Amino acid sequence: MKPVARLRRRAPAETGQWPDAVPPLLRRVYAARGATCVEQAQPRLTQLLPPDGMLGLDAATGLLADAIAAGRHIVVVGDFDCDGATACAVGVRGLRMLGAQRVSHAVPNRIVHGYGLSPALVDELAALQPDLLVTVDHGIACHAGIAAARGRGWQVLVTDHHLPGEHLPAADAIVDPNQPGDAFPSKMLAGVGVMFYVLLALRRRLRDAGAFGDGNGPDLSVLLDLVAVGTVADLVPLDANNRALVAAGLRRLRAGQGCAGLRALIEVSQRDYRRLTASDIGYALAPRLNAAGRLEDMALGIECLLTENAAQARDIASTLNEINAERRAVQQQMTDEAELAFARVAIDAAAMPMALCLFDGDWHPGVVGLVASKMKERLHRPVIAFAPAEPGSDHLRGSARSIPGFHIRDALADVAAQHPDLIERFGGHAMAAGLSLRLDAFDAFREAFEACARRILTPELLQADVLSDGGLEIGEFDRAHAESLRDGGPWGQGFPEPTFDLAFEVLSFRVLGEKHLKLVLRLEGRAEPLNAIHFNGWDGVPPPKHVLAAFKLEPDDYRGGDAIQLNVVYRESL
Repeated sequence: MKPVARLRRRAPAETGQWPDAVPPLLRRVYAARGATCVEQAQPRLTQLLPPDGMLGLDAATGLLADAIAAGRHIVVVGDFDCDGATACAVGVRGLRMLGAQRVSHAVPNRIVHGYGLSPALVDELAALQPDLLVTVDHGIACHAGIAAARGRGWQVLVTDHHLPGEHLPAADAIVDPNQPGDAFPSKMLAGVGVMFYVLLALRRRLRDAGAFGDGNGPDLSVLLDLVAVGTVADLVPLDANNRALVAAGLRRLRAGQGCAGLRALIEVSQRDYRRLTASDIGYALAPRLNAAGRLEDMALGIECLLTENAAQARDIASTLNEINAERRAVQQQMTDEAELAFARVAIDAAAMPMALCLFDGDWHPGVVGLVASKMKERLHRPVIAFAPAEPGSDHLRGSARSIPGFHIRDALADVAAQHPDLIERFGGHAMAAGLSLRLDAFDAFREAFEACARRILTPELLQADVLSDGGLEIGEFDRAHAESLRDGGPWGQGFPEPTFDLAFEVLSFRVLGEKHLKLVLRLEGRAEPLNAIHFNGWDGVPPPKHVLAAFKLEPDDYRGGDAIQLNVVYRESL
């Protein structure tokens, strides 16, 4: 089968000035990502952007400071994904550290309340008798819920990072770096990052008012383990500011200083906390937290992040691990069904629509985002997967995933502008979005969305690129270089993990778990063969004798010692 992807090498760049401790290979990798000095490549907390310029901070910190001083009841309203859960935990923990005596939290149930601060959730929150609601990782699109809360006499502070619509909600204060008029230099903060910045600004306000006996106030850096997990999980670009936050959080986790819940999740994920990477967060910790919000109730995930009891944390983490296993089974079934359904309507690439809308009445609304993501990766097309909002409902919830060059939220806005009656609500980012619509509007929406894709997408954009940092020297295939690459991050969106490409001879292979390939490769000029793994690389056809492979150089911790392994991400025959 013709590869969906193509291999391209990054353009070489001037490496700049570096201390001797940074190996030449890492300098080359950094330079290819626009970093020409240690301060750009490995930013520290001292380089963190100050809160100044973030619109709405004065009003937000005023609300919080007054609520703390008056002993009012503050309720932090989370969201049912990992960013929303960590942002909720940061909000609750941070406000308590800053002197709030009455802090509670709540989170919508995906099935019962829908997304964000909805009127249905407001009705349920009435039992808590809140004075101030603080939304985290949502709120910028929750017009009806905010109006309902203020109608009850509650104050509402919105902290969010999603792109706003044409009109802002009527909250008492809004902090969102993406709202019009905001001068904060980085627009890439995750929801948890926005909440952390609100706490930084609140501490400064309280400090200036003489609230702390030591003149400094609490050390909020203890929250950075949570900030790191939420930031990586939400796939926001890791610009220098986010890398500083994530790197600091990873340092805490590697030192065994993470909160009890994260330590338990690391343990149940069978990861070594001393070598934890951003990739481990993305592939091990975040899915277990997300699973609670997808199939059950994210309240369980937030409880895991808030508990101080190690035994309780382990019990909750074990439950989350079981839920995640169930989520994976549901996701696999749904993905298989989507691929089978697609195979019936598209025989080859030429017949493929430029964008896909998938729906099945038996799908679970909590897993459609993962289905959309899997199908997007498989076909390199924008994909929206829909499921009934609840069993038997005539309303659908959709989750969209996109490719570079196709801003999915803007595409939904374009459809909504041309067809005002199709979409009930939507929101999101360039690469991911969510929406809801009526079942009887699905066919019309699919037609309008595919038409939008045809106007914007080109054949070039529909060709996936695997970007390589070039080849490696024979002497760079060793444990020291593999560890320097692993520890030289954090790597992630916008600052991708180093990938290299070379030609190899395939000495042997075997299939693992019916879909992965274990390979033994020979590199010309190197005496010892190289062990390699290509996850999801088995397509039923044995690999040829000679291949061009793009790979990541990794320490092989399973074998230990000086062992290394190539993690193959792309291969083609030679």
